[in-house]
Amino acid sequence: MALRDQACVSGIGETAYMRGSSKTAFELQIEASLAAINDAGIHPSDIDGVIPIGIVSGIAEDFVDNFGIRDLRYSALIPHGGASPVMALQAAATVLATGVCRHVLITFGRNVSAGSNKAGARIHNMPQFHYVTEFEHPLGNSAPAQIYAPMARRHMELYGTTVEHFGAVAVACREHALLNGNAIMSKPITLEDHRNSRMIADPFRLLDCSLESDGGAAVVVSAADVAADCRHRRVFISGVAVGHPDSPASITQRPDMTSLGIGKAAPRAFTMAGVTPADIQVAEIYDCFTYAVIRQIEDMGFCEKGEGGPFVADGRLRLGGALPTNTHGGLLSQAHVWGLNHIVELVRQLRGDGGRAQVAGAELGLVTGYGDLGDGALAIMRRG
Repeated sequence: MALRDQACVSGIGETAYMRGSSKTAFELQIEASLAAINDAGIHPSDIDGVIPIGIVSGIAEDFVDNFGIRDLRYSALIPHGGASPVMALQAAATVLATGVCRHVLITFGRNVSAGSNKAGARIHNMPQFHYVTEFEHPLGNSAPAQIYAPMARRHMELYGTTVEHFGAVAVACREHALLNGNAIMSKPITLEDHRNSRMIADPFRLLDCSLESDGGAAVVVSAADVAADCRHRRVFISGVAVGHPDSPASITQRPDMTSLGIGKAAPRAFTMAGVTPADIQVAEIYDCFTYAVIRQIEDMGFCEKGEGGPFVADGRLRLGGALPTNTHGGLLSQAHVWGLNHIVELVRQLRGDGGRAQVAGAELGLVTGYGDLGDGALAIMRRG
């Protein structure tokens, strides 16, 4: 396959995650970017491709000015919310495999604590939500939990998925966050805590929902031959693909409300990498809500559709389980930076630098993105 092992993630960086940061989104983005560039062992001016995730902070030209980039050869905006970081890996791998660039920076920063920047207000300013804004928002469908809740409720009705299944995802992520010094949440939770947390939008309780958080994350993706001269061992992008659900801008108008784009992306990514779900040793799965993890596990082929709840209920997602998942705590318990922290964590795991959350002997893993109303992306990476 054309893109298999043609690019590597050579540098990773992230800021401290918190609520109430005194830094702007752009300052956080610059801080994370410089950390990733330093981690790769290159100079900021070596970057010749920039993909700022979303447009909530800096644009590519800002990095030309701040990093002294002399010859920016590629830039792109990828407007698919939380799917964008993994989609950006595909874009980076493409321009690196074709010789357009040598080092592509993927970067993101956010400060949602500043001003009245609430999630419900933010999304209705995004063009990809205009159907929701026009037809559902007037009826009271405002915040992400309200928009995604019907998918989860429908899955429960069709397949018997339970509150306890959702709780298993939340508890596993929290257990992993407790091993991570850069996680916002530091208090253990139980299934009972999850079940007793306050209802946000039926069936989602508070502990089903990801964190509003401030911070920045970044990765440097380099051509495979160039990455051999970087500071760390290479982590190859072996398979990467994207997919969009039917009726991508409206969940309620979808023929199957439970369908997601990753169901289309997953077969392509696994075929490109030449592996199967049974080969995966560690997974970083986009967890805007607990339900999203269960559904993606089904669509990637770890179990049949409708069996995701029982799959996660027996401890498979925990360290020591069959599929250790979100070993940094995920968006549910570490921080929500649109999933770029999931990529950072997978690279850390495949380098063997996972600290107390290290999956022993991890050489092959995957990371997913889940954006807007079900856009999907999947990257399969391997230790070089």
